[in-house]
Amino acid sequence: MSSSTTARAARRRTLRVAAATLVAAAGLTLTACAGSNAADAKSAGHTNSAAAESSASGWSGLQSTGAKAEVTAGVAGKQSGSAHAATGGKAASTVRTQRLADGISTAEITKLGDQHYRAKIVARGSVLATLETKGHDDGLDANDMFVTLTLDGQVHSWMGGGHQGPGTFKLAGGWTAKVTKVGELKYRAQIIGHDGVAATLETKGHDVGLNANGIYIVLSSGGVISAHA
Repeated sequence: MSSSTTARAARRRTLRVAAATLVAAAGLTLTACAGSNAADAKSAGHTNSAAAESSASGWSGLQSTGAKAEVTAGVAGKQSGSAHAATGGKAASTVRTQRLADGISTAEITKLGDQHYRAKIVARGSVLATLETKGHDDGLDANDMFVTLTLDGQVHSWMGGGHQGPGTFKLAGGWTAKVTKVGELKYRAQIIGHDGVAATLETKGHDVGLNANGIYIVLSSGGVISAHA
């Protein structure tokens, strides 16, 4: 073999070795890149998962708040709708809060329409009872504290002075009350003046009240009647 032939063979072997080295190096680079990408993907996966959890938590809170707001808005809408239906399009409005005779309770008075008022009796943050005028006065016997709500939204309260019916009793203002029992938790009281029977109160499972020319009268479902000027 000539020296030139030997030299050419040696160069080919050198090229093959170099090419193999390059291929091996490329393989290592690709492997390293793939590993790096996998690690990045894994890291990104954790990051995205954490972000997703954070985002999900955030949205969960927002959705919860939104749902609550929708529910609240729905309830407010219904109440507003009821108020509009009851008042011919006028929204209910709180008129005032008034301290009652026991010194503890208050009446939160709301106007619902013409001669249509509601009074919530509240003590220590709890609503104990509700009075409402619907074409007539209303009244309540709250453990010997008597409360009336009149058609013009006035609240009157006083302590004691009750008479247990049945029976006939003299009341403030010169009125006489004839109380009769007509059923279970059902009493009737005829309010009698100089000209005979001026009004009749009747309980049907709940207390009732009356403004009799500035004399406020309550008849309870248990047959107790009380009046106050």
